[in-house]
Formats: sequence, C-alpha cells, structure tokens
Amino acid sequence: MPKQTRQLPDLHTRADFAPATLNEAARTVELTWSTGAQSRRFDDWDDWIEELSMNPADVRMDFLNSGSAPLLADHNNYGLGGVIGVVERAWIKDGVGHAVVRFSERDDVEVIFKDVKAGILKNISVGYKIYKMEKQPQTETQSGLPIYLATDWEPKEISIVPIPIEGGAKIRSEGNTSSVTIINKEVKAMPKTVEEKTTETRADNAPAVSVKPEARIDESAIRADAAKQERQRQVDIRKFAQMSRADDAVVNGFIERGDSFEVAKEQMLKKWSEKVDSEATRGDASVTTDEKDKFIEAGVNAIRGRAGVDKMDAGNEFRGMRMTEIAKLCLDRAGVSSRGMGELEMVKRAFTTSTSDFPVLLENAMHKTLQGAYATAPDTWSRFCSVGSVTDFRAHNRYRLGSFGNLDALGENSEFKNKSIPDGEKSTITATTKGNVINISRQTIINDDLSAFIGLSKMLGRAARRTIEADVYALLASNPLMSDGIALFDAAHDNLAGTAAVVSVASIEAARVAMAKQMDVSGNDFLDLRPALWLGGMGAGGSARVVNEAQYDPDTANKLQSPNRVRGLFRDVIDSPRISGNEWYVFADPAESPVIEVAFLNGEQEPFLESEQGFEVDGLQWKVRLDYGVGLNDYRGAYKNAGA
Repeated sequence: MPKQTRQLPDLHTRADFAPATLNEAARTVELTWSTGAQSRRFDDWDDWIEELSMNPADVRMDFLNSGSAPLLADHNNYGLGGVIGVVERAWIKDGVGHAVVRFSERDDVEVIFKDVKAGILKNISVGYKIYKMEKQPQTETQSGLPIYLATDWEPKEISIVPIPIEGGAKIRSEGNTSSVTIINKEVKAMPKTVEEKTTETRADNAPAVSVKPEARIDESAIRADAAKQERQRQVDIRKFAQMSRADDAVVNGFIERGDSFEVAKEQMLKKWSEKVDSEATRGDASVTTDEKDKFIEAGVNAIRGRAGVDKMDAGNEFRGMRMTEIAKLCLDRAGVSSRGMGELEMVKRAFTTSTSDFPVLLENAMHKTLQGAYATAPDTWSRFCSVGSVTDFRAHNRYRLGSFGNLDALGENSEFKNKSIPDGEKSTITATTKGNVINISRQTIINDDLSAFIGLSKMLGRAARRTIEADVYALLASNPLMSDGIALFDAAHDNLAGTAAVVSVASIEAARVAMAKQMDVSGNDFLDLRPALWLGGMGAGGSARVVNEAQYDPDTANKLQSPNRVRGLFRDVIDSPRISGNEWYVFADPAESPVIEVAFLNGEQEPFLESEQGFEVDGLQWKVRLDYGVGLNDYRGAYKNAGA
C-alpha cells in the first residue's frame, strides 16, 4: 500500500452553537464543532475532497480536553487578544463533535458574549491538524475529485466566525504546515524487486511527495511506531514548554516544523533567558518577584517530593528533574549560558552566580525540611515547662510581685487606707546560641543524593529539639539554687517529700496537700495550687498511670476496696528515659504556676538556617543555630519525691 507525504497547513471547518445551553452566570455554552462533513481542499498541485473521520479512535482529543485549548475570535492565534475563552471539555457522540466553552470576563469579550446570547453570532469553525489521510476506494465524486478520509487528526482550537467556512480555498495558508501521511488504498504493492519513486516539486523546490512500494514490511507496526515517536516528541516539547513558559505559538511552530525535542528545548531556554533579562531591565519588580517565588516554590516542592518528605504537586514543572537539571535551569534564568560546561563547573556556577536562584532554592528546601523535623520530633519538656521570650543575650529578670493580703474592713465614715505592695521575688534567664556547620559538596548535588541532602536537614531539626530537651533535664537534675539561696527542691520550700516513697495513692495525696498549702510571695495567703502533671522515669511511668486511672486504691492491703482519692488528678503522665533514678515529680499547670521556663530570642522557637559559599569545602556550608535559654521561675508549682 503506497504512502505519500504532504505538507498541509492547520485547517478549519464549520460548526455551530446550541444557544439553548448558554449559562449566563457560568459564561458557558455548548456547541457542535464537527460533523465530519466533506469539504473541498486544494494546494499548489492538487484538488481533493476531504472528509474527517468522527470515529473517536481516529481523533486526538487530549489537547481539546486539557483545559488549554483556546476559544478564538475568527482563528486569531497571533496574540493574546485573540483568545476570548477556553474549551472546558469536549466529546464525540454519534459521529458529532461536541464541546462546552467558557468565555473570558474581559471587557472586550463581553461584546462578543452578548452577541452570542442574542443569537447574532452563531457560526463556529474548528481549527485542526491532520496527521494521516486515506484515499477512499471510490476515487472520484460528482466533481471528479478523489476523496481522502482523515483517520488521524487533532482539533487544536475553536473559533467564533462571522461567516462559516465552506471550501478549503477560502481558509488555506502558506504557513504553519506539517507532514501528513497519505495512504492510497487503491494502488497495489509493486513486486519486491522493483522500486518506484515519485517526486512532486513544491514552490520552494523541496520534494513534497514520495511514494515507495512496500516489500515484506509490517506497515501497521511502522505506522504505530512512528505515531508513538511523534506523540512522545510532542509530549516532551509541550512539557518543557510549560516549564519554561513558552508561548503557544512558539510551541506550535516547533511541532509543525518537526523540530526535535533537543532543538526545541535549546530554543525555549534561550527565549526564557531573554525574557528574564528583559524583565530585569524593565524593572517590573512585582511580576519578576512573583515569578521568582513561584519558581523557587516549585523547585522546593520537587526536591522534597522526590525525597519522599512532601507530596509533589501534579502540575509541578520540575517533576522528574535531577538536581543538575535544576541547577542548569537556574543558570539559564540568570542569563548564564551553560553550553560547554561540565556538571561540576555548571553546579559551581549555579552556586556562585549572584543572580542564580539555586542556592536560595536549596536553602528553602533544607529549611522547610528542618522545620518539619523540628516540629515533629518527640519531646517532653514542652509538656511541663513554660515558654517565654527575650530580646537579647543579656540576663533577663522574671519578677513575682508580693501581695498585700486581704482587703481591710471599712467602718462607717472611714477613709480608704493606702496599702503598699511588698517586694516580691525575681529570677533570671539568659539566652545562648547553640548550633553547628555542615557541608553540602558539589558531588552530592551531581550525584543527585537527595537522601544525604534531605537526611541532613531532618537530623538537624531533630537535634535542635533534642538539645532543648537535654538542657531542661540537666537543669532539673542539678536542683539549682533559687534567688533566695535555697535549692529548687528543699524542705525549706515545702516541696520535697520527707520520706522517699514509690508512686501510690498515699504518696501522691501527700504531694497534692503540700502543693495546695504553698503560700504566695508575701506569705499572706494560700495559693491552693493543684497538681496537673506527673513526671518520672520510664519504670515508674506505668505505676503512675495505674494509680491515676484506677477506680479503687490499688495499694490497699485488705480485701476491702477503698476509693482512689487521687483518681484523674493528673491530666498528663510524662515518663522520660532522661530520668534514670527513682525520683518523680509533680507539677502544677505551667500556665498557672511556671517552674522551668524555656525562653527563645525574639520568640523564634524554630532553628535558623543560613548558607554561604564554601572556601575550604567545594560546595555550600550551612549553619544552623537556635537561640534560647533555660531557667527557673518559681518553686511553688513543683514537688519532688526521691522515690524508692
């Protein structure tokens, strides 16, 4: 079955609206874009009758259903002004192509929308591209012209037109041509020993038609393979075009000319660099900043998504790109050509070029991962400590005012008396800096070692959380002196059990009574504090939960069941391996009576990450720091039992 190859332009055919389906609120209307009707076509060397197959298997509907297919005004695809809407969805039913289109809300489109609503504009034309035609056995019509059935074609846009197109002569164009395979079903294959070549000469002197006989060739396999390669070429070009924000007209040009993906990619990168440079020269800060933020956000999402710590957005333009490809893209955006660079040099330039987004992108990816690991790392200090803030690294005082006791009785005709507030107590807390420096080499980036890159970020976040945890328990174990010169837990503070005991109803009841009897700073009245938290080692934690939840006293020695006097006393039972001895503690709610405070510099509770170009290390150095301090606030909201 001989084949021919011809260069055909994008074509149009007529269709119409279904006005009754117009939805004014949604600005949508249903239309018919093709019935497959025959139409006459001609070019420089031939006339024929064209018929569109409306078999769904023969029509490429992906682009029309992609949400990107435009609704145009009279096939005007030379600028954004020609786009008056978008194709929402399209389908083929009973041999007829249907679609729902949505009109733009621009002022200049409103006039067209009103005319459609009023029934003034009714005519529709569809622009399409043909990839394969088959000459039908009935070689001639009444006009004496052959019939060609398009068995592989693709609708590209839908237009509102003033007059419906009737013949190919009225809509043809010399530009935007593409190769079309023409299969002549009437010509039998020549003997395998004979080879016939037919060449037609176009106006541009390029061979336009080539016919060869087939000899022991699986034509269907060849066609399928060629179609597969062509579809993949178009997919690759469109995917990269979306990433580089190339105009549709440019993309269509690559596809129609048959440019390879490599050629198209190079041209799109060049145009992208020129666009970025022009924006920088224009000084359009709002647009450039918005584009830069979106670029960095997409890159961060792609890196974290590939590392498995984040869900990658379905439409992410960086999907599947290696770190070196992202580095190259950052260089291109910065106007630096990476042509001829090896991977080491390219990554180095991406790091060192001042306008490159690559260091910022990596820093944001690490910082987001670090913050996530810090937030989710397990700790216990936040459950029994209060959180505060300091403004610098000096010692900051925490004051507890004295009280003037009860109000004085006022007799008849008596005057109100002034009463001074006695001096209270104070404690101090000082913030310090904890941190480390790590290195990310260029080799790590080139090797696309996301596990090392993201893994370091996770470890840093967890380490920051653990550092606070260790400092809090170290302070608790040291039983430091308060501002009154007495240790935090001491008999003089009435917060240390006189007899060491295991966790039981009796020992917890003693702690409850002792805490309730604590006096205010001036010794004028009881604070009546209530235990809310139990803290101890892992071995005693289970016993504490049993005592806290049991309906009856589990320690009774006789057979009679005694009610549990301390049931539900603690809203939280905290056990930690950092307490290795038998001691256990009872704390009041830290919001009511804070004992240990963790104060962060300027209230920043999360670790800070910054980077700089490495000198000793061939790559980037990352510094993580956390500014905080741990100190005592008051002794009255805590009670200790040495345990047994």
